[in-house]
Amino acid sequence: MAGSRSKASLRVWLLCPALLGCLLLGFLTGWFTKLTEKNPNSSDVHQNVRQKFVAEMKAENIKKFLRSFTKLPHLAGTEQNLLLAKKIQGQWKEFGLDSAELVNYDVLLSYPNEEQPNYISLIDEQGNEVFNTSLFEPPPQGYENITDILPPYNAFSAQGVPEADLVYVNYGRTEDFFKLEREMGINCTGKIVIARYGKIFRGNKVKNAILAGAQGIILYSDPADYCAPGVDPYPNGWNLPGGGVQRGNVLNVNGAGDPLTPGYPAKEYTFRYKVNEGVGMPKIPVHPIGYHDAEVLLRAMGGPAAPDSSWKGSLNVPYNIGPGFTGNSSARKVRMHVHTSNQITRIYNVIGILRGALEPDRYIILGGHRDSWVFGGIDPTTGAAVLQEIVRSFGKMKMEGWRPRRTIIFASWDAEEFGLLGSTEWAEENAKVLQERAVAYINADSSIEGNYTLRVDCTPLLYKLVYNLTKEILSPDEGYENKSLYESWLEKDPSSENNNFPRINKLGSGSDFEAYFQRLGIASGRARYTKNRKADKFSNYPVYHTVYETFELVEKFYDPTFKKQLTIAQLRGKLVYELADSQVIPFDSRDYGEALKGYSNRIYKLAKKHEEQLKLYKVSFDPLISAVVNFSKAASEFHRRLEQVDKKDSIAVRIMNDQLMLVERAFTDPLGLPGRRFYRHVIFAPSSHNKYAGESFPGIYDAMFDIESKADQREAWEEVKRQISIAAFTVQAAADTLKEVA
Repeated sequence: MAGSRSKASLRVWLLCPALLGCLLLGFLTGWFTKLTEKNPNSSDVHQNVRQKFVAEMKAENIKKFLRSFTKLPHLAGTEQNLLLAKKIQGQWKEFGLDSAELVNYDVLLSYPNEEQPNYISLIDEQGNEVFNTSLFEPPPQGYENITDILPPYNAFSAQGVPEADLVYVNYGRTEDFFKLEREMGINCTGKIVIARYGKIFRGNKVKNAILAGAQGIILYSDPADYCAPGVDPYPNGWNLPGGGVQRGNVLNVNGAGDPLTPGYPAKEYTFRYKVNEGVGMPKIPVHPIGYHDAEVLLRAMGGPAAPDSSWKGSLNVPYNIGPGFTGNSSARKVRMHVHTSNQITRIYNVIGILRGALEPDRYIILGGHRDSWVFGGIDPTTGAAVLQEIVRSFGKMKMEGWRPRRTIIFASWDAEEFGLLGSTEWAEENAKVLQERAVAYINADSSIEGNYTLRVDCTPLLYKLVYNLTKEILSPDEGYENKSLYESWLEKDPSSENNNFPRINKLGSGSDFEAYFQRLGIASGRARYTKNRKADKFSNYPVYHTVYETFELVEKFYDPTFKKQLTIAQLRGKLVYELADSQVIPFDSRDYGEALKGYSNRIYKLAKKHEEQLKLYKVSFDPLISAVVNFSKAASEFHRRLEQVDKKDSIAVRIMNDQLMLVERAFTDPLGLPGRRFYRHVIFAPSSHNKYAGESFPGIYDAMFDIESKADQREAWEEVKRQISIAAFTVQAAADTLKEVA
């Protein structure tokens, strides 16, 4: 027995090395096989999921969402807008997001007084009102029985009943007031001015009127700016009817968000200014009217004739400047009745989260507003419907087992129409986290403002990604079947700097990306379908912010097949997908270098018009030009290293991704721009003269604006030198962030 046990033990010992060898061979075979297998995050899988994600989106779904969301008015602060928020929240949960929460803020909003309506009167010498403007817009067919449609008004207008002579100020731009005051000798102090909508943000018109000393300002839509030739007024066409009136806020908060809590989230615990002390609120009454009413006011205007044809619209009136009236109306004046009141009101954002699998602490934000002035047929709901379909498609992928590499945050913002309030308050509340973790913000406001071609505004970091993605998407344009979106876009709107590429615009403001880009320095972009920039001279789309922005407007005239909106869904969705799921963040800082070269050359050319003063006050742009050259070199060297980085070394990839993420942040100055402390981006800001437009090197540009009229020339040019210094430092500092990590 002992002998046989000994033999058995010997056999086991002899078998052990063989077994160990087999195990080792199996392990090594498995290991090397694993290395040669496709990684789940490899290029093939990434492309396949993206194709599936894009194919999931359907035009018919966007149409259904648009119809559903535009049935009733949903103004910020109303019960209906809260119900819509809850509906969107519920759907996001059904779609499969990890979470969807309502986040509330208590902000200052502004509403007309139901007992005391706003209107404008013509009064005779006895003070009798001989003409009153309309109190409401005639409702469109099918909407006659809808309640809760507020009459047209300008939010945050001051209250008042001023009486004065009327002065016509064209578009109310800075140059229009310069023309009146400096060339024509017309003083607007104590007068009521009337300006046509268009060209610039309405709040800038009001600010200019206040600076000119006006007692009040009337805004109206001239057919020259809001009616396309040969098109009928709504409902038979898409032009503005004579009784249609554009609503809109007239704040000048310069990025502050809620006027009572500038810089801080409007929560229960936050210190608030008094309601009448809010930031950027106009001190004079403002009221909008339609062109039928405007024609009555302008018909009998006296004073000098319009200085040139650019001051004339399409109404059957002479467009005389005033002040006051002529002929039988010479004793008449204008009286404004504005009783709009401001009140602290609760608003609700919907915040949805799809958690990232590998880098959950890196965020891509896709956000657009939900609130509208009335039905919001185009603004914002063509964007909200597209956002809903993108969320649904991402949710479907997640339900099937996929997760993005990085976290995606979806946002349905409230109170955008009242000064970008919902998005700004959320940015303020989460600023510290976002500055550390946010990779990019993609805006999801209206997906169409016309139906001619694509329009993109974005940081230069996104240029290459936008161009590459539009080459993959089929154009929805007639005559471009089987051609790419890039091809139709390039042919219809080539860049003025380089016609080998389509035009991409600078980011200004006027939508919810503002706090993320201009204040926090998060790379941002927006894309939508637009009008023919060269041929269509009307401002925006004609029925903008009126009761006539309905589902039927979109279905009948703008996008009957909903293919344009689907195209924008594909582009916005792909942008988010690539930013969230690419191993290397798809930014290209070399394009920033090229853009900086163009911007610095432009501002230098502008300064060269004052060559004598540049010499006299020793103003040099050399430090800025040198910093731009250094940035371009640093960007080229960075991307050379990026091409060589070991993609299997997750730490090395993360380091370079962080450099890409933070380069936009490096262009911000914590002190902000002069007089506009919440605009902190040194390269881009909304124009001081038109919030909608983007300006490059805004600090230098503003310092040089109208510099020849400054009383103290030495002091004025010292400010130019200071701004050049800040810009040069900032560009050089940004270049340093791209250098190899020590």
